[in-house]
Amino acid sequence: MTTTAAAAEGSGAHPRFAEALRELGLGDLLQQVRRFPEATRTAAEAAAAIGCELSQICKSLIFAVDDVPVLVLMDGSSRVDLELVRKELGADKVTRAKVDVVRETTGYAIGGVPPFGHRTRTRVLADRSLLDHDVVWAAAGTPYSVFPMTPEDLVAHAGGTLGDVRERTA
Repeated sequence: MTTTAAAAEGSGAHPRFAEALRELGLGDLLQQVRRFPEATRTAAEAAAAIGCELSQICKSLIFAVDDVPVLVLMDGSSRVDLELVRKELGADKVTRAKVDVVRETTGYAIGGVPPFGHRTRTRVLADRSLLDHDVVWAAAGTPYSVFPMTPEDLVAHAGGTLGDVRERTA
């Protein structure tokens, strides 16, 4: 086992994500990764395991925007409004990306996709609702691990732009 893989294994982070953190100068964040015996695949599962508000979970969701993968970062208590994403990005069509596209684009399985450290570079759109918190929790590359970060830093490291793309409830 390589030193990188051993360090990632000890932290609970996926090795690719652990390497991305190091490349960004965020290696110290590996000590804050929390791994759980039960899956944290959904926002509700993650919030329950961490003991935080559902809206403090940062979901990393891949959409096909005019057939090009785009990452949308959304708070855990909200849903993405596809029409708002379409308008925000000036696109013709927005749909949920297929499972294989998510894996090919990010290198991670659905339920463990982190906000950055992906296999390919994608456009990133982050909903402003994330900024309502001092700290948010996001997947660390596996469906069992999460890490904390200020939303401003998370959006910056993801290379994201802020927008208003969450579904409004009546």
